[in-house]
Amino acid sequence: MSAPVEAVVIGRNEGVRLIACLASLQGQVARIIYVDSGSTDGSCEAARAAGAEVVALDTGQPFTAARARNAGLARVEAEFVQFVDGDCTVAPGWIAAALDHMHGDPACAVVCGRRRETHPEASVYNRLCDIEWDTPIGPARACGGDALMRRAALEEVGGFAATLIAGEEPDLCLRLRAEGWSVFRLDAEMTRHDAAITRLSQWWRRARRAGHAYAEGAARHGRTPERHWVRETRRALIWGAALPAFILLGGLAWPPLALAALAYPAQAARLAWRSGDPAWAFFTLLGKFPEAGGALRFYAGRLLRRGGGLIEYK
Repeated sequence: MSAPVEAVVIGRNEGVRLIACLASLQGQVARIIYVDSGSTDGSCEAARAAGAEVVALDTGQPFTAARARNAGLARVEAEFVQFVDGDCTVAPGWIAAALDHMHGDPACAVVCGRRRETHPEASVYNRLCDIEWDTPIGPARACGGDALMRRAALEEVGGFAATLIAGEEPDLCLRLRAEGWSVFRLDAEMTRHDAAITRLSQWWRRARRAGHAYAEGAARHGRTPERHWVRETRRALIWGAALPAFILLGGLAWPPLALAALAYPAQAARLAWRSGDPAWAFFTLLGKFPEAGGALRFYAGRLLRRGGGLIEYK
């Protein structure tokens, strides 16, 4: 290994997925730090048996992925840290490929690669996740939960925003880029993710979490030049809240206004024509309803001065 690398794995009741994750890191990193968020399935014991150093988060504070990553980062001594979600496995050779890029670009703080779904054929929801992971190669605005990062850069910006219940990686990357660091996505296999979403209710909660992240991200950074997540929040609120309210209330006042509901099939047809994937188009539009719910939950919590709890889908 041409530079010291340690891994921070975060998880909560991941079971066999966690064991596979830890095994995939063996031989690629100098040390594995596993941060557990209140698992009840023996994950801590299994991680220790696999040779990982275990950090169990204090249950007296709200769990967030950002908080878990910060707890792991606090233990890291190496120059670089590979963050991995506990439901992912790391591809052989990924760490070496990521390090090569880091060595060639001292201004790069974050490098990520291809994340793919392990079983995209298992459900339409898994396939939608697989499509979501297919992002452009090259300079990037953000990464996901799996990425190799430069420890000094993370410490410079204060790590992850621990109170965010979702969207902590784009938030971090935005702050890093504001300080002159770069984020890059390689055309290389990085991780396999196991979403294990088999029910509409799981997918709905995941979309609601995304809506919460959009609204909170826009509230934190929406006034920056790139208008972070302002457009995503606006779309969710228009399609998932404002238009339904107009159709319902307007239709009661004057029935012809209910014809505004035709905007939904028209929009679904437009998305299907552009993407060539009717299922993706349908769920993209349907997802605006839970996204709007998540955004409204954030606004309500801010108004009432209450922090939002985790929105879990597994």
